[in-house]
Amino acid sequence: MQGTIDLAGDSHLRAARDQAQSIPLADFDVGNPELFKTDTFWPYFDRLRREEPVHYCKESMFGPYWSVTKYNDIMDIETNHAVFSSAASLGGITIRDVAPDLRRESFIAMDQPRHSAQRKTVAPMFTPTHLDQLATNIRKRSAECLDNLPVNEVFDWVDQVSIELTTQMLAVLFDFPWEERRKLTRWSDVATTIPGPGGLVATEEERQAELLECATYFARLWKERINQPPKSDLLSMMAHGEATRDMDPKNFLGNLILLIVGGNDTTRNTLSGSVYALNKNPDQYRKLRDNPDLIDSFVPEVIRWQTPLAHMRRTALEDIEFRGRQIRKGDKVVMWYVSGNRDEDVIDRPYEFIIDRARPRTHLSFGFGIHRCVGIRLAELQLKIIWEEILKRYDNIEVVGEPKRVYSSFVKGYETLPVRIAA
Repeated sequence: MQGTIDLAGDSHLRAARDQAQSIPLADFDVGNPELFKTDTFWPYFDRLRREEPVHYCKESMFGPYWSVTKYNDIMDIETNHAVFSSAASLGGITIRDVAPDLRRESFIAMDQPRHSAQRKTVAPMFTPTHLDQLATNIRKRSAECLDNLPVNEVFDWVDQVSIELTTQMLAVLFDFPWEERRKLTRWSDVATTIPGPGGLVATEEERQAELLECATYFARLWKERINQPPKSDLLSMMAHGEATRDMDPKNFLGNLILLIVGGNDTTRNTLSGSVYALNKNPDQYRKLRDNPDLIDSFVPEVIRWQTPLAHMRRTALEDIEFRGRQIRKGDKVVMWYVSGNRDEDVIDRPYEFIIDRARPRTHLSFGFGIHRCVGIRLAELQLKIIWEEILKRYDNIEVVGEPKRVYSSFVKGYETLPVRIAA
């Protein structure tokens, strides 16, 4: 079936499919992070799209929630701002509710009209003129990173390339102290992690302490920027912007976390995913090597295939009937981008990785409507330049083992990806 994952050779997915078929739909909990850590969520979404595309989960570690799993249904939720809210005060934009005393507004977790005013403050960072200036910097740093990779030995692509290059870019965007740039990586990971034993942080208290450290660090930089003439970094733009210069501390930290996570997780996990996807599809890797001009369609295809953020969440502001289901005021509604990007009614052969698709930008990975990712063009530019530089240097980046995936049903990413580059 076109809209179902090919299970040939994947025994763990065959077992997951059997499990997904045997469980009553009423017991489905597709938000369980363990499904994402084990990469076994696909058959559950396949079944929901076929049998119950708008699904209610009564009980989960995140409480009850609705799942919206088909492409066009997700678009309808995204564009109905009168009924489906992004407001942080109602719980935020992810399946995991934020405790009321810890809710921090950011322009992605904010409704109109304040959303557009704050978003416009940072939008000049992503204009064509500014992207042209950033492109030179991206190419230089990509070349330096790639030229220093080990040859004929196994190394972690996530740490040495994906994290390093995206963190460098973040440091440039914020004009952040260069030698301390890995703090940005840490804060991004802490912002999205689920605390627990053996995790990145053990408790929510630890997580909040590190996020306050982030806020304190940036507050010092903010004071410097606000007393300097306006510059073209994100912090200076916010410090001098009419809609952002008087943000309260929670809104300030909320926007910082949004920009750090947005600039880190999406590009970082798509860059790791691109190497993994090409190794899973060697015919497409050959096609790309033989015709590097295909990078322009390869980049949006890998963004669709990876879907670096698995979902966004809204909260219903009133009772509404949607696709025959009765959603109540206050209900949590989760739009599963990762499922919409495999919807066979909209995307031809959605489980296949095809780098020369006719319409590669038909995907939901960056959201849709007013909350569409503000940095979409920068993300595509980074991936395009990095792959141009990779193809100049290396015939093959070989994945030598399965990646270790993140324990999250929000960030769909990789902790490690072992690779080797032959001499």
